[in-house]
Amino acid sequence: MFPTLWTDRLILREITKEDAKGIFACFSNENVTRFYGQETLERIEQAESFVDFFSNSYREKRGIRWGIERREAEGIIGTIGFNAWSPKHKRAEIGYEIHPSHWRKGYTAEALSTVISYGFEKLDLNRIGAVVFTENEASNKLLVKAGFQKEGVLKEYMYQGGKAYDTYVYSLLRK
Repeated sequence: MFPTLWTDRLILREITKEDAKGIFACFSNENVTRFYGQETLERIEQAESFVDFFSNSYREKRGIRWGIERREAEGIIGTIGFNAWSPKHKRAEIGYEIHPSHWRKGYTAEALSTVISYGFEKLDLNRIGAVVFTENEASNKLLVKAGFQKEGVLKEYMYQGGKAYDTYVYSLLRK
């Protein structure tokens, strides 16, 4: 059973085939993908493949990805969740994106706080990591505000558009 999480303004829920349009709206936007390590989507079928990937990842206990939906409006505005989930080692990496029309409204911070709590309390994680392009000022600030500690730089860690980029690595520990 996929867990649904509620915040003051959001519903974090399972991503379904009906969400392919919302996923496409995010990942076909270059402002979203420029710091993602993911090429910009060009076809809705690519977004449908994301839905399958998220579903398989959860079923195989490799990750969990929620659709971010505002309580007052149907349809997802982004996604958030854990990748590289290792129950044995009690760790996962967090990732998220939100459509630019919903930036700077506090939605990502609200979802992030709820997902972090879920990771520590329900998934029994000890460590939540994050890997972020050094140029992604908004995400870097969000993680620090959420309590993450910068651990260092991974040189030329991500490739995007045929170019290597440095990333920061962050962690948030349960204690």
